[in-house]
Amino acid sequence: MGALAAAFNKKGEDVVPTVQTMLEELKHRETKPPKIATLNEKTTSKAAGTISSERVLGKNYVCVFEGRIFPPTQTSSVNRILTQSEQKPTKMAGRVLKEFDGSYAFALLLPTKVLVGRDSMGTSPLYYGENEFLCAVAPERKALWKIGVHDAYSFPPGNLGIMSQSGFAFEPVSTLKQPTQSKLKMHDAAKRLQKLLEESTQERTSDVEKVGVAFSGGLDSSIVAVLAKLTEVPVHLIAVGLEGQREIESAKEAAKTLELPLTLQKFTVADVEKVISKVLWLIEEPNIMKVGIAIPFYWTAEIASKLGCHVLLAGQGADELFGGYHRYLMEYAKGGTEKVREALYRDTAMSYETNFQRDEPVCTFHRVELRLPFADREVVRFALSLPPNLKIESARDPLRKKVLRQVAKNLGIPVTIADKPKKAVQFASGVDKALKKLAEKEGLTTRSYVEKVFREVYSNMEVKVK
Repeated sequence: MGALAAAFNKKGEDVVPTVQTMLEELKHRETKPPKIATLNEKTTSKAAGTISSERVLGKNYVCVFEGRIFPPTQTSSVNRILTQSEQKPTKMAGRVLKEFDGSYAFALLLPTKVLVGRDSMGTSPLYYGENEFLCAVAPERKALWKIGVHDAYSFPPGNLGIMSQSGFAFEPVSTLKQPTQSKLKMHDAAKRLQKLLEESTQERTSDVEKVGVAFSGGLDSSIVAVLAKLTEVPVHLIAVGLEGQREIESAKEAAKTLELPLTLQKFTVADVEKVISKVLWLIEEPNIMKVGIAIPFYWTAEIASKLGCHVLLAGQGADELFGGYHRYLMEYAKGGTEKVREALYRDTAMSYETNFQRDEPVCTFHRVELRLPFADREVVRFALSLPPNLKIESARDPLRKKVLRQVAKNLGIPVTIADKPKKAVQFASGVDKALKKLAEKEGLTTRSYVEKVFREVYSNMEVKVK
């Protein structure tokens, strides 16, 4: 957990001051004193610089790596590949992207260019952009905006990016593909899915003493909670919501049923007003839905940190993989199972933009690392290969996520939880109502209110949100 940023000056000028400016904008992410790495440590860099605390030195390059490999035991294998200086740097970087699952980004500094890679699911946030003088990457857009790179885009997952005097170029290496549809039946599909999820959760908890779980009492978070419990690592469930929300009581009952300790905290409209500026500063978008989800996550991560849980598990990715959203019924009605299959693949492939880059910053701010069992590469590939009728029964299916609900029942989760209908976080927590009240108090629509606060937060920067 930290920050990786890299900059390349197209004019061959000293880029270290630029990287220092980026570092200042990212200091809230660092848990260790950051370092600026250059190709030649004895001289001022005229071409490239990076920020991080993990470095690998090769014969003609420096590699900076930030993030996690799953399982963690494979980290030494990554280091071994990155020190094989007899291989071409592009080949080394490509091997890392192809062979290792995880949540990470890395940069290789070379004499005339910088190579940058991001994990294939994009669970580690990374943005890129350029102007007349610079190419740069960073885990948050504010670091790019600060150095005058106003057009910041999400770095494509599983790609190798090349920064040079010509600007950016990208080479797809380990991107998510739509797998061939399997012919598995429900029993075998649920059995195999359960095994993969158990392995994924084990890999994401094997290096921690205790773990927090973002808990709502619904299907996804209950499965994650039970899977975490099976690892025998102490589990702490964390539920948040506004006063008066029925879902808070549901979470309390579900935690009792699962026999796991729960920390439950209630908030008020005033609490939402207190944190909205900070949350918008972190997620960097005046998006109503995203801020409505990020605020409960901000509170959850804050509580996890106070409990000493520096790793937080969550169920992100399950709805996109198994058809949890109501909109998939409309896809079914338009074009049957094939339309559903296309939509699930598309939404899963874009989760890095819609979900992960929203949630990671609010957790990292509290020194909490977000880990996602459903975003495991093997889980994703298998889930996308399943026939859509194992997920959605018809265009009128009120529950959806059939195979995942079967996994829940196989794990011993009661039907009251396994067959509980989905309710979006922003509605279940009551944050949507709070935002509406705050907006009405100022005579604004919710959208206008969120945009107003966002403009105030970033009033000192030229910001362009894509």
